[in-house]
Amino acid sequence: MTTKRYDIFLDDKIIGTTELEKADAPMGIVFGRIHFTNIVGDYDFIKKYCLENNIELSSDYPEDKLISTRTIDNLKVRNENGVEIEGLGNQISGMDGDEFEITIEGVSYPFFEDEFPHHIKAYNDQFK
Repeated sequence: MTTKRYDIFLDDKIIGTTELEKADAPMGIVFGRIHFTNIVGDYDFIKKYCLENNIELSSDYPEDKLISTRTIDNLKVRNENGVEIEGLGNQISGMDGDEFEITIEGVSYPFFEDEFPHHIKAYNDQFK
C-alpha cells in the first residue's frame, strides 16, 4: 500500500505534513506525526501562535517544552487532491526533542471510510 501524505496548513500557509497513520475508526479519529517544514522550535512556534490567537491550551509545561492545544480553527489538513479532512475538532500536542502529533476528531462517515479504508480494515481485522 502506498502511504498517503497530507499537507498541514495554518492560516493557509503550509507548516508540514502528516501520514495520519493512526486512528480510532469507530470514533472517526485520525492522528499522526507532524513533519514540520521551515519551522524551528516547534514548541515555541505553537505556543506563540496560540497566545497570539487566543487558542486554549489543554496543557503547557515550558520547562519541558511540552504542549497540547485545544481546537485551532485555522489549522487545516488536506489530502493530495486538496480535500480538507474535516472533523469536529483538532489538536496539536508534543514536545521539543521528541515529536509532535496532530489529531482530527469526529471525521464523518462515509468520508472516513473512503479516505481511510486501511484504518477500517485494521479495526475490523481485530475481530477475526
